[in-house]
Amino acid sequence: MLPERNSRLRRALVRLLAALAVGLVLAPPAHADPAGLVERDVTFTSGDLALHGTVIAPDTAGRHPAMVMVHGSGRTSRDGYRQEAEAFARSGIVTLIYDKRPKRSKSDVDFELLAGDALAALRALTTHPGVDPARTGLWGVSEGGWVAPLAAAGSPDVAFVVTVGAPGVAPERQQSWNLANRLAAAGVSGSLVDTVTRTTLGLLVGAGLFPESGYDPAPVLARLTQPVLGLWGDLDRVIPGAESLRVFQESLDRAGNREHTLRTVPGADHTMRRSPDGFQRGDEISPDYLAQVAAWVTATGPRAVDVGPPSRQERQSTPVEPGSPAVQLVAVALLLVAFAGYGLSAAVRRHRSAPPVRRPARLLATTGLLSVLGLVGYLGHLASDGAKSLGAVVLGRPLPWLALQALAVAVVVAAVVTAVRAWQVRTDLAAGRRVRLGLLVAGGVLFVPWAVHWGLLLP
Repeated sequence: MLPERNSRLRRALVRLLAALAVGLVLAPPAHADPAGLVERDVTFTSGDLALHGTVIAPDTAGRHPAMVMVHGSGRTSRDGYRQEAEAFARSGIVTLIYDKRPKRSKSDVDFELLAGDALAALRALTTHPGVDPARTGLWGVSEGGWVAPLAAAGSPDVAFVVTVGAPGVAPERQQSWNLANRLAAAGVSGSLVDTVTRTTLGLLVGAGLFPESGYDPAPVLARLTQPVLGLWGDLDRVIPGAESLRVFQESLDRAGNREHTLRTVPGADHTMRRSPDGFQRGDEISPDYLAQVAAWVTATGPRAVDVGPPSRQERQSTPVEPGSPAVQLVAVALLLVAFAGYGLSAAVRRHRSAPPVRRPARLLATTGLLSVLGLVGYLGHLASDGAKSLGAVVLGRPLPWLALQALAVAVVVAAVVTAVRAWQVRTDLAAGRRVRLGLLVAGGVLFVPWAVHWGLLLP
């Protein structure tokens, strides 16, 4: 029995080892490189910060042109650029994608720091096997269209610059234009457009909550001597493409740059995805865009000046005037004291007989308080998500805005009625009541210019 048992154990062990061997042969490696490409993870330092990235290279011998892909705003991971990086690598361009430096908050943006990160990535890329340092440059999309030229203007190590959807205007101007497009696409018209794109944005700028808001890219572009390829989607709704192309052209001409190509890509949105209207982002990257970048970067010899026609731009961007946070804080505080103060004092004195102005006064206090708090909350909500969550739109107005405008009208009517009735019975009012009603009516008077400023009493 023992030899037979040992024989069965040996046969089972052989079958197990055979199955494991087959599994090892058939199973794919844990980190398989894409077909025809070679990947290598890298770590490099920018100042005191360690950044991590991946170099994606063609699996061919020789020295290749190379470029670092510089992020747009918001995204922190290299994976969002992998698809393009692999396409460029298959065209013979070694690419480096990296994780963007972490942000402490939405307002934590510093173009100089980001430019330093891009140059640190470029230095790491030039040491990679198969890279030609003399043909290694920067690619930047959206916000990267501000950062990549800034890095290149300060470093002779950058051989070329490629920008995609690069703004030629200041960030506050670009964002105002973007928000106006988004609101128009949602069917919003009237005073809310100016309230969001100018008044609210201007207050954020004045409060220092919109970092780099006044950054002017033109002087930086006017210092670029390296070859530049600028591409804009003709369906870009995020940045003013026609204006930006013109700023690039004028600035590079001032620099005496004789190697720049500026073109519009048909059917492409802000990030060069194919889109029916520029608002609906597709999954497919424009093949025309990929082909143009590949041909331009891998070209040998000088590149001639080539400027194509700009995209059609329905509205021009305009500067945003900074608002005064101090003035607005004082105004809101006075309104809250006037409206909430009357309600609190009325609650304390509810056992006393009410004067004839009781109902309109309470209506004024209630609607005024709701209107002020509602506006602050609603605009805070729109600012936090970039006016993306508007909800149902009726008569060109989102329902919350329509309700706030109705409340504002009620405040004005209640203020007028309260003032008239208080004047009619002024001789019957005790001194304390006159003071309370006077403060309440004063709040109603102050509310009118404040509400006009914020668009509540405008069509």
